[in-house]
Amino acid sequence: MSTAIASTAQEGLPQGARQRAMFGMALAVLLSVLDYTVVNVALPRIALSIHCTDSAAIWVINAYQLITVIALLPVAALGDRLGHARLCRVGLALFVIASLFCAVAPSLLVLAAARALQGLGAACILGVNAALLRYIYPPNMLGRGIALNGLVVGLGVAIGPTIAAAVLAVATWPWLFLINLPLGGAAFYFALTALPDTPRIPGGFDYASTVLLALAFGGVIIGGDRFAHASGIWLSLALLAMGAVSLAALVLRQLGRSDPLLPVDLLARGGFRTAFLTGFFAFIASNFFIIPMPFALMNVLHRGPVATGLLITPWPLAIVAVAPVVGRLADRYPAVILSTIGLAITGTGFLLLRLMPPDPSNLDIAWRIFMAGAGFGLFQPPNNKAMIGTVPKHRIGGASGMVSVARLLGQTVGGMLVALTLGLVRNAPDQACLDFAAGTAYLAAMISLSRVFARGG
Repeated sequence: MSTAIASTAQEGLPQGARQRAMFGMALAVLLSVLDYTVVNVALPRIALSIHCTDSAAIWVINAYQLITVIALLPVAALGDRLGHARLCRVGLALFVIASLFCAVAPSLLVLAAARALQGLGAACILGVNAALLRYIYPPNMLGRGIALNGLVVGLGVAIGPTIAAAVLAVATWPWLFLINLPLGGAAFYFALTALPDTPRIPGGFDYASTVLLALAFGGVIIGGDRFAHASGIWLSLALLAMGAVSLAALVLRQLGRSDPLLPVDLLARGGFRTAFLTGFFAFIASNFFIIPMPFALMNVLHRGPVATGLLITPWPLAIVAVAPVVGRLADRYPAVILSTIGLAITGTGFLLLRLMPPDPSNLDIAWRIFMAGAGFGLFQPPNNKAMIGTVPKHRIGGASGMVSVARLLGQTVGGMLVALTLGLVRNAPDQACLDFAAGTAYLAAMISLSRVFARGG
């Protein structure tokens, strides 16, 4: 049973209870992020072990990401009705059970299904974690909580490949999932005993809108991915069309509802919409850097695998390094200042990478990547706070889900655009990606700056 009641959580928890609750929340978020990054490293071994092609093995990743994106908003709506802490516990239980299924999976079909279940558990965690932060922290400290949450996400991205390499050096790939059992058990204990109860809103669950949302996101994501990889053009277009029609039908269905599954009413608020679009384009920009950069370091700049890994590390390291300072700044200054400056710094870092000399030293590369990462770390917490800190408390679930949707949808669309760029640009595609990374980061900065003129948000 939770140790904190809803009335206490309205203005945040006392310091000791707040630290325990945040530790449990951070561990849950770390698990959900880690299990996406560690599998990337192990994919070749997994494909060999379960006797499938490399292209088919991609579904070990895609199943997790697709279900996570599709389920985020429905589980956020369920969190409003059933309680955010309860949904987090359900997500952790699903995640741990699915991890066991992944470890013993005998075939690609079983493994992909288990990964989809794992993605559903991750969605339950990520869909409510931002909402829980608003009840764990008092209003004047919310920025610190959001910054700490961003630090955990950055840390998961940073250490995921290292953990995967360490595990695979001494054990087989199923142990990448088995280590989730004790860690997930610890996270569940803190989620059970430390997370605050939150108010619940009455009302039924909108199953028809959930189906439309699944068709919309599924059609757009799968169709866009197939189109980017030039795989079956007519089927790709049909899936994209299905996604677009389903999305239009979903938006029409949500109009006028007091608590819509897709929070079109929140997106109508200038400040919320601007923060969502800022985050969406910022994560597209980050993927234009993160995905092709390792290939550029190895194939163009002739760095080895170890050096490549070390040279990418300044990105998450910078995000982690600036998080404590940004958390305090986010509680004092508006997102229009911090996020705009941060994205401008990120775009400049990408531009400086693009303009490097033909044979740069490791230091030339590292400080530019650190600069871009520091700017990204400055942008995130205040922008997320702008999304969840200004909506009515009875709509906090929808806002929380949209924070993760902006990130995951931006990363997904960014990945598609990178694949399209690599397929179409024959001459120096890595430089073209950095051009797009800088341009999209500056676009996100301009969208963030438009908050000066936004009203109603």
